[in-house]
Amino acid sequence: MPYYKFRNNNHKLKIGKIICLARTYKKHAKEMDSDIFKEPVLFFKPSSSIIFNDETIIIPKMSKSVHHEVEMGIIIKNKCKNVSKKDAMNYVLGYLVGLDITARDIQTEAKKKGLPWSIAKGFDTFTPISSVILKENITNYRNLSISLKVNGKLKQNSNTKNMLFSIPEIIEYISKIMTLEKGDLILTGTPEGVNTIENGDILEANLGDILSLKVNVKDE
Repeated sequence: MPYYKFRNNNHKLKIGKIICLARTYKKHAKEMDSDIFKEPVLFFKPSSSIIFNDETIIIPKMSKSVHHEVEMGIIIKNKCKNVSKKDAMNYVLGYLVGLDITARDIQTEAKKKGLPWSIAKGFDTFTPISSVILKENITNYRNLSISLKVNGKLKQNSNTKNMLFSIPEIIEYISKIMTLEKGDLILTGTPEGVNTIENGDILEANLGDILSLKVNVKDE
């Protein structure tokens, strides 16, 4: 089980389950030709897919089309269940910027057949994450720029204010379904601009001017 890396402190915390949201930015839903729902769409990624800054995304031989998706991550501070929006932020430890790497061809084929698409999200190295910044060090999580460059060219560029669901709404919704535990990671969905990555690419993700992540890409 991997551990988070924290900025400027001595925290040590295991990474728990990884809960991901889909279609949380309207423009991304549109580019994926997907409907927008009134409640969050959830899926999961294994903790074995985690890598860190300066590590390498491996493109599997099974896929011919792998996409980048930059996202803000929320780390859960304490075990909780049935949390209200009013109390939700009390259970947030901190934030990170991450990538939900997706084997798009595998996902598309699974969707056509009405099958789950866990494989498309679950390959080793498919969840790069930055170090964690504690909640108290971010003044306004509702208004943070989020961006991704590939080989120095800006590919995704938005702001957390464009999310369809707020962090309190997300925590309230998830905690109605399952118990959230200390160290769980919620990836809050990606804005528009997702595209393919290839062998030799360098990806640079940023959340505001506080968090950054840089990884490279290599064929299996």
